[in-house]
Amino acid sequence: MVISRKVLLLNASYEPMNLVTAPKALTLVWRRVAETLELDHGYLIHTPRFAFEVPSVIRLTHYIDVRSRQNRVTNRHRIFARDHYKCQYCGHRGTAFDLTLDHILPKSRGGRTLAENLVTACQPCNNRKGNRTPEEARMPMLTNPSALYYGLEKVALRQAAEIRPEWRRYLFLEVFEEAIFQNNDSAVSA
Repeated sequence: MVISRKVLLLNASYEPMNLVTAPKALTLVWRRVAETLELDHGYLIHTPRFAFEVPSVIRLTHYIDVRSRQNRVTNRHRIFARDHYKCQYCGHRGTAFDLTLDHILPKSRGGRTLAENLVTACQPCNNRKGNRTPEEARMPMLTNPSALYYGLEKVALRQAAEIRPEWRRYLFLEVFEEAIFQNNDSAVSA
């Protein structure tokens, strides 16, 4: 569906920032907050009087300092993405509708809502753990949670670029892959 189609949003410095929906991207371009760099050929959004080509890559016209945004409380979908939509106690895979967020150190005991203290959990495991730590509940975690920083967003963008080849040059994937290829060649010839 065209409305849910994703568009790569770049900062004014061409630094990848995020993915936005096609309607949001068109709104940013129409308001002149962003400019279109690449079109998503073959996709149109229709209004009663007009048809707009859907952009694939847009760039903000003014620079936004993303470093100040990194320390904000993380949203649940980023935690789910970090944990690969898998319960960190039993390994059950699910969707955003099936899964919950669990505070490793419960909030009632001083646990904060930070990426380091949140993990993905299925409803039965979250209920079973209750107001205890994983050790107290005898529920070891499958992985250690790590902080969500800008790097996680880059990983998500790289995964999305696998099906959107026009994004690769804006995510600097050709340069990255070329460097790996050159390192492999030099290692083989040595």
